[in-house]
Amino acid sequence: MGGAQAIHYLVALLRVKVVAVLLGPAGVGVIGLYTSATSLLGTVTGLGLQGSAVRAIAQAQGKDDPLAVARTIRMLRRLVWATGLLGWLASIALALPLSRLMFESTQHAWALAVLGGMLLLTAVSNGQLGLLQGLRRIGDIARVQVAAALLNTAITIGLYAWLREDGIVPVLLANAAITLLCSWWFARRVEVPAVAMDWSQALAEARPLLGLGVAMMWSGVLTLALDLYTRTLISRTWGVDAAGIYQAAWALSGMFAGFVLGAMGADFYPRLTSVIHDREAAIRAVNEQTEIGILLAVPGLLATLVFAKWVVWALYSVKFAPAADVLVWMLLGVFGRVLSWPMAFIQLSLGAGRWFMATEATFLAIQALLATWLVPRHGVIGAAYAFALCYLFYTAGMAWVGRRLIGFRWSASVLRMMLLSGALMCVAFAANRLLPDFPAMALGGVVALLGAVWSLRGLVLRLDTGHRLAMWVRQMPLLRLLVGV
Repeated sequence: MGGAQAIHYLVALLRVKVVAVLLGPAGVGVIGLYTSATSLLGTVTGLGLQGSAVRAIAQAQGKDDPLAVARTIRMLRRLVWATGLLGWLASIALALPLSRLMFESTQHAWALAVLGGMLLLTAVSNGQLGLLQGLRRIGDIARVQVAAALLNTAITIGLYAWLREDGIVPVLLANAAITLLCSWWFARRVEVPAVAMDWSQALAEARPLLGLGVAMMWSGVLTLALDLYTRTLISRTWGVDAAGIYQAAWALSGMFAGFVLGAMGADFYPRLTSVIHDREAAIRAVNEQTEIGILLAVPGLLATLVFAKWVVWALYSVKFAPAADVLVWMLLGVFGRVLSWPMAFIQLSLGAGRWFMATEATFLAIQALLATWLVPRHGVIGAAYAFALCYLFYTAGMAWVGRRLIGFRWSASVLRMMLLSGALMCVAFAANRLLPDFPAMALGGVVALLGAVWSLRGLVLRLDTGHRLAMWVRQMPLLRLLVGV
C-alpha cells in the first residue's frame, strides 16, 4: 500500500507542476476553493458510509459470516447512490450562497452547481473502495490508486493545456469519473452471495451503518468546514493569490501525510476492529502501527524540511516561493498526525461514536480559534502555525483518550522512536529556520541521511526476511553495511 501511495504521489507531482505553470497561484487557489466546498457537501450528504461500512464488513468477515457480509455490501451499494444524488441536489441548492461566501460574487455559482455531479461519482466510488477495504483486498486498492493516478494525470494535463482556467470544472468531473471506473473494475470481481432483503430488513441493516457513519460524517464535516473557513479567511483577508500559496503548501504536506496515513489506514482500521475487544492485542496493534508510521514518515519529512524552498520551486514555480515557509511549519503538524492517527482509530474500532464526535469537535475548534487569531496577524503562515499547534494538542489528547478507553500506553520502543525522530525533526527545522542556505542544506542533508538509514534499518528488522524490501537491502553490500543488517 505504501508503494502504491508513493507511485500515486510521484505521478501527482507532475500534475501539480503542470497545473501551477499553466494556471498560476490564482488558478490553484480557485481549484482549492472548489474542492473544499464540494468535499464539505459530499461529506455532509455521504453520512460517513464508507468508514462505517468498512467496520461492518470487517466485523462480519472476522466472524466468517458471508451472508452478513453480503447484506452489508448490498445495503452499502443502495445507500451510496441515494447519498450521491442528495449531494448533487445540495450542491445545486447552495451554489449561489457558497459562491458569495468564498468569492464575494455569484460568478462561480454555475461551476459549483455542475460540480455537484462529482459528488455522485465520488459517493459510488467510495462505496466500492469501502467494500475492498472491509474485505482487506489491499492489493486491489493499491491497483485502483495507481491506475487512477496515471489516467487522471494524463487527462488533467491534456485538458489544462487545451482549456487553461476554463478546464477546471471539466478536469474535476473527469477525475471523479475515472476514479469511479477504476474502483468499479476491481470491485466487480468480488464474489458476493445473493441475498434477498425486504424494506424492513434493509432498514435494520442500514441503522448500525448510519449510526457510526453520522459520527464519522460529523468529524469529516468539521474538518472540511475548518478547511473551507481557513481558505475563505485567507482569500478574503489576503487575496486569491494567498489562497493559492496556502493550497500549494497544503497539497505538498498532504502528500506526505497521505502516503503514510493512507498506507496505514487501508489495512490497519479493519485489522484493529477485528481485535479491539482483546485489549492487549489492540494496544500491541496500535503501538506496532505507530512504529511503522514513524519509520515511513521520517525520511520524507526530514528531506522536505531541508529542501523546502527547492521543492516548492521545482514542483510549482518561483511565484509560489512564499509557500516554502508555510510548508515547513505544516510538516511539524504532519508529524503530529503520524503519531496520533493510530490512537484515533481506537474510537472508531470500538464504535465509540460520541467520544469520536466530542474529541474531533474539540480539537478542530481549537484549530479554528488559532487560525482566526493568527491568520490576520501573520498572513498565510498563520494558518500553518495553527495547524502545527493543534496537532501538538491532538497527540496529547488522543493518548489520554486511548488510555481511558482501552488502557492504551505507548510502549518503551515507541517512546524511544518518538524521542529520536522528534530530535531529528527539531534539528532539521532549526537548520532551515536559523542558518543560511548552504550551511542549512549541509547540516540538514546529514540529518536527513541519518534519518533515512535509521528508518530503513527499522523497517528491515520489522519485516519478514522474505519481504522484497528486506531482500533488496541484503542484496546491496554498501546498503547492507550502512543499515547494519
